[in-house]
Amino acid sequence: MKNYWLFTLVLVVMACGNTNDPEPTNTKGYNMLLIGNSFFKPYALHLDALADHEEIENHAATVVFRGGDNGRPINFWNDEDSNEHQLIKETLDQGDIEIFGMTAGVLPENPTDGFREWIAYAVGKNPDVIILLSIPPLDFPADWEQLAASYGYASVQELYAYFVKNMIHQTLVEPLRAEFPSTQIFTIPTGWATIQLAQMQQDDLLLDEISLFGAKETSIFTDAKGHQGQIVIEAGALLWLNGIYGIDLSTNTYDTGFTTDLHKIAADIMSDHDANYVFHQ
Repeated sequence: MKNYWLFTLVLVVMACGNTNDPEPTNTKGYNMLLIGNSFFKPYALHLDALADHEEIENHAATVVFRGGDNGRPINFWNDEDSNEHQLIKETLDQGDIEIFGMTAGVLPENPTDGFREWIAYAVGKNPDVIILLSIPPLDFPADWEQLAASYGYASVQELYAYFVKNMIHQTLVEPLRAEFPSTQIFTIPTGWATIQLAQMQQDDLLLDEISLFGAKETSIFTDAKGHQGQIVIEAGALLWLNGIYGIDLSTNTYDTGFTTDLHKIAADIMSDHDANYVFHQ
């Protein structure tokens, strides 16, 4: 009888220690420098809230922003007298930046211009720095269908897949990797969050009352340019959380504020992302 009660007590103790509450991630945080425009800044800033929720220790990010083309690496680099150019260099000069993130894009003549210069400068001051390139969505969403057709594609999804694979990975990332073979360069396909949610809105698959265009809190896009509403920012930030910190989105408990399962959408996007361009921690 004593053995029976002892066995029962052990089971009770084990059950009490085996709750459904998620364990702290204990994920190592990175000191990051993140530079970009309005299709980059919202995710860079919102990542702080997600990292705080995950109790990621020593996560820190310096975010440098300029709107439009001024937020491209080439313009940050060329505008040597700007406060932003000086801030980027001063931050890199500290020698403790672990991840340097930029918004990806393609220059028709010399695709790596700006990226090459900033990476060279960053590596010179931070030899082990890791380079993140966030791939933005296509702008002016009202023209997506026409734009896709003009390139011979049946949908914006096909066009964007081509953009990611050929214009970013092959035309930009691979030449940079060849030039900086000791530096890890990875991408996050942030723009897929915009495209997927826009399609779901049009197909009436969202579980929230979301318009295609309108207020930030209740729309996919806030203007004709295609700036992102909050639901897109939340999904895109989850892509960053997974892409940078490897957080399992299928068990993540961060409250996005939306009923639509943004965790699953983000998890599916990252699952489909080419493994050759993910962050290897």
